[in-house]
Amino acid sequence: MKILDETGRSRPNGYLESIRKGTEGVRVFRGIYYGSGDKEAETARLKNEIDTADAIVVGAGAGLSTSAGFTYSGERFNRYFFDFAKKFGISDMYSGGFYPFPDAGTRWAWWARHIYFNRYIDAPKPVYNRLLEILKDKDYFVITTNVDHQFQRAGFDKNRLFYTQGDYGLFQSVRSSNRKTYDNEEWVMKAMEAQGFLRDENGVFCVPDDGRLLMRIPSELIPVCPDDGSAVTMNLRADDSFVEDDGWHEASANYAHFLRKHETGHVLYLELGVGSNTPVIIKFPFWAMTYDNPEAVYACLNYNESFAPKQIATQSICLDGDIGEVLDAHINNTERV
Repeated sequence: MKILDETGRSRPNGYLESIRKGTEGVRVFRGIYYGSGDKEAETARLKNEIDTADAIVVGAGAGLSTSAGFTYSGERFNRYFFDFAKKFGISDMYSGGFYPFPDAGTRWAWWARHIYFNRYIDAPKPVYNRLLEILKDKDYFVITTNVDHQFQRAGFDKNRLFYTQGDYGLFQSVRSSNRKTYDNEEWVMKAMEAQGFLRDENGVFCVPDDGRLLMRIPSELIPVCPDDGSAVTMNLRADDSFVEDDGWHEASANYAHFLRKHETGHVLYLELGVGSNTPVIIKFPFWAMTYDNPEAVYACLNYNESFAPKQIATQSICLDGDIGEVLDAHINNTERV
């Protein structure tokens, strides 16, 4: 499947190709397989598959970032958004993104914090680093619905990454005719300073000791499109206004090429923390591609959502638990060998 991207170039679209495979393939699946129940045996089997696979396709969802410490509620939310919680009754970062703030200055103060603490700092736990350590010498590709840029922060090759749903680090114009994206790092840093956040010895913004923060940025700091002065919004897939820029299409084409190259052979489809909100992007395609290739293996690591269709049960590894703990177990076993 080839389409003309927004630059007028004809390139394969791995995003649409894989979704088509998944939606067509899922029709044959009936019944659910939850794994053998022997976690130690399943972990050992996963290690063997990682070590011996000809290629590894990683599908990463929100559960991977959660395992790495990027939680959207609880202590982390209360530390950075305590004032918004008190004034507006917001209970977590996710719901705050949909809150009808009273003015643009307040809305963009919220988003500056949301972007910074989920995009411009390293994850609290080294789960992404552990994953890179395991994959660095492998022929791998990563498709993810995450928008926090943590794969690249951990050192993954950007040519082996496909962020399907956008990037917290990018703005797009609200004008539908403008199909470009814009880096927001410089704006985020200014907006954080304007609210009263202070940098620590490592250059990371922290809440000041007195806890005094502003919940609104000055009007002159409200971001606008640098090309035409129009209002901007986040480059996050919410509807058909989402801008798939040249970088997005290049990554989609890279994904298509990788999948085509490894349609046969010993391929491991490694699904990490993918929930059921958008199964057509990663989960269904992984099931379908495993079903179509008798040599392929599907591995699902997730909390309380680790399962596979019965039709690929003998090709599946299902591990219910913390992703970081499973990856650590793999590394520790490797070091003992």
